[in-house]
Amino acid sequence: MMDANVSDQRLRHQHQGLWLVAGIAGVLLLAAASIAIGAEDLSPGQAWDAVTAFDPADNRHLLVRHLRIPRALAALLVGAALGAAGVVMQALTRNPLADPGLLGVNAGAAAGIAIAIAFFGQAEAGAYVWFGLGGAALSGLAVYLLGGVRQGMNPVRVVLAGSALTVMFLALTHMVTINSEAEVFDQFRHWTVGSLEGRGFAALGAVALPIGAGLLIVAGLARRLDAVALGDDLARSLGSHPGRTWALAAFAVILLAGAATAAAGPITFLGLTAPHAARAIVGTAHRRLLPGAMLLSAGTMIVADMAGRMVARPGEVGVGIMIALIGGPFFIALVRGRRLGHS
Repeated sequence: MMDANVSDQRLRHQHQGLWLVAGIAGVLLLAAASIAIGAEDLSPGQAWDAVTAFDPADNRHLLVRHLRIPRALAALLVGAALGAAGVVMQALTRNPLADPGLLGVNAGAAAGIAIAIAFFGQAEAGAYVWFGLGGAALSGLAVYLLGGVRQGMNPVRVVLAGSALTVMFLALTHMVTINSEAEVFDQFRHWTVGSLEGRGFAALGAVALPIGAGLLIVAGLARRLDAVALGDDLARSLGSHPGRTWALAAFAVILLAGAATAAAGPITFLGLTAPHAARAIVGTAHRRLLPGAMLLSAGTMIVADMAGRMVARPGEVGVGIMIALIGGPFFIALVRGRRLGHS
């Protein structure tokens, strides 16, 4: 009987591993497809030539090199960051409805970017993304302190503190945009709907480092998150230190969600739904759940970005709107099909 259970467990792990390999291949194929698809479709050969035989006199090569490649990479980074941040937040708060926005980083990033546009005249994504990162970091730090770091982190206090800070930062954002010139409001509106348009290598470089650092941190916390998700008392009995895990994980979420939001705007549903879908495929162990959620989230970002470029040619629909249109029905189906607390 025991041998049969061990054999079943090994088979299940093999299947989960195959899902991850298939997910990596699928996301890379989607990223390649996104380089060829847009207001002006390119053949695979034309896109490949732009990479391997770049001709600066060819407008299509310039389009691929300077716009579509960094845009595809930005979609991968932002998607992976939001998926990982969602997994971490749900583990820390032990709340299946938690998402990265609970730490107030989305509202903090919005306030930072509104200030950058209104008071410093920063209209390019590569410039104002740093203000967004600063606002997200400030908000996350404030939530962490108000959540009672000295008294032991309590998920309820953290959620309440995050909600309070979100309201405050949103009020600040509204105050700045309403009392600014129409041009400022228009620029901020473009960011706030969620978009990857115009995200070149400058914006990509600004967010690559914090996202990379955040992903490395959560990768090292995978086993600790398994313990923390069981509760602080059980985590301590298993040799984990919940306070340290909270501090590192919260810092990682600030880096991941703050950088992703600063780069692409507030993307809803992705950090909430990707962890649930990943659990259904690869299980609850965080060493598999984290890469699973990252792949699903990155793939969804790329699909939504491509769909937004295809449905409104020659213009486009922002990726934030497309994610909401895709994620809303998906989450409703997920709620109806299974109990979230047991996903």
